Amino acid sequence: MEAQYIILIIFGVWLLVITGLWLKLFLTFRKLTKDIKDGDLVKILKKILNTGKENKKEIKELFKEIERVDEENRINLQKIGLVRFNPFRELGGDHSFCLTLLDKNDNGFIITGLHTRERTRVYLKDIQKGRSAVKLSKEEEKSLKKAINS
Repeated sequence: MEAQYIILIIFGVWLLVITGLWLKLFLTFRKLTKDIKDGDLVKILKKILNTGKENKKEIKELFKEIERVDEENRINLQKIGLVRFNPFRELGGDHSFCLTLLDKNDNGFIITGLHTRERTRVYLKDIQKGRSAVKLSKEEEKSLKKAINS
């Protein structure tokens, strides 16, 4: 008689577990179909899949556009280095300067302005891949390093 009660208890627990799982599945299905009036669930799922495919295509196009813009921006001036200095001991103040402007590939130029009481001289030096074909002053080198590291 005891074995029969144990078997009944096991089957009762098993029935409760299966009922709980079925109820959870039923409630999930009700959530999915809550706003569906007379529509066909298969049609709605197909529409969702088509929308997903369209979104995937649009995302690919957006990635291509981002890559194009990124490639285009490589040639824009992005790095700046500025050093002010006093090249002549008899004049006060740091009125002279070196300004380095570089793109993403470290190509650009350095503008150097030497200021005196009588005049200001401006020089331009070309920079390719972070290097100059002509010798740079220590201030120009400092400005170039600032730009490359910015």
